[in-house]
Amino acid sequence: MSDDITGAGGGTSPGSAASPGSAEAAGSGTAADAARIAARTEALFRASGALRDGHFLLKSGRHGDRYLEKFQVLQYPDAVVELCGFLADIVRDPGGRPTVDVVVGPTTGGVLLAFEVARQLGVRGIFAEEVRDADDASHREFRRGFTIAPGERVFLVDDILTTGGSLLAMLPAIEATPGELVLAGVIVDRSGGMTEVRAETTGRVTPVRSLWTLDVPTYEAGSATCPACAAGEPLVAPGSTGTKGV
Repeated sequence: MSDDITGAGGGTSPGSAASPGSAEAAGSGTAADAARIAARTEALFRASGALRDGHFLLKSGRHGDRYLEKFQVLQYPDAVVELCGFLADIVRDPGGRPTVDVVVGPTTGGVLLAFEVARQLGVRGIFAEEVRDADDASHREFRRGFTIAPGERVFLVDDILTTGGSLLAMLPAIEATPGELVLAGVIVDRSGGMTEVRAETTGRVTPVRSLWTLDVPTYEAGSATCPACAAGEPLVAPGSTGTKGV
């Protein structure tokens, strides 16, 4: 493994010597800071092999010629700590204090992110899991005794933003609590520029911030719309069920 992620002896990643929340890590919110964070995020994905080329069936049902296998980078604790430090810095005030009271995420990747971002901020981290209804429809719920108190400010985190579906699925669970959702943050935005999500039931808009924007087109399935389909390239369905041709 490249020492872009782990140094000799499993030490801190080169380029991440500043502790999360420090002036160097947080920067001043300038375009230069954003570019530095984006470049570092991309470097971590590339060094871990998380960015792959091919013909992929995405979770959204669309096809893509590049795929982000997030768990290839999330398997490295040093990388997770660094990426979550960037997310945590989004919700710090100029004095470094957290501006949120609880960090939430969806299963599965969002669990890792929510807990590590919360750890760095010194607040609680909880997750909402997928629950199947009697009609086989699904929704997200906070279970296992997780609660959000009245007035608690909520930071929603997730890994990859493609259609916004994963964030949208979290909104009813959060809005069912007396807390206040203030912001959503993702590691990678491959949506084409989504900057907010709107709750279907309440119409409430939540801004979305990302560390790295990856401009990768996605296509409807079929030779008329997908170049790889037209070229007859094998379709691969990566993800939690394993990478396989379909």
